[in-house]
Amino acid sequence: MSELAHWLDPRRRPFELLEKFFEGDTSSAAIKVEEVRDGDSLVVRAELPGIDPEKDVDVSISDGSLHISGHREEKTEEKSKDSYRTEFRYGSFSRTLPLPEGATAESVTASYKDGVLEVRVPIPATPPAPPSSKVQVTRG
Repeated sequence: MSELAHWLDPRRRPFELLEKFFEGDTSSAAIKVEEVRDGDSLVVRAELPGIDPEKDVDVSISDGSLHISGHREEKTEEKSKDSYRTEFRYGSFSRTLPLPEGATAESVTASYKDGVLEVRVPIPATPPAPPSSKVQVTRG
């Protein structure tokens, strides 16, 4: 069955295609995230099942934003007495989220458990003052 025929099959739930459009298909480049404040930290949890966090994902901070990116490869095999079927999916994903003012990369931690990447970003009590420098004034 072609992919279009699969989506147009009347046995599918009526609004499933519409839901995929608005929610994002988890097999594509979308990453579903949850952002919560836990005491003096921002906690970002990203749903990333089936990856090796040491090889497949990159977490970085630049320009006041948290960047999560990576790739996944998935292969399934079905063997039976009379047939053999394989299917594979692969692709990259990314998500960029703004961080609280004053957050620095040095204090960020990340862990991965049960298909969920958790990034903890301490929120400074008071944002650091922007650096200032004195400008010399000369006479005309």
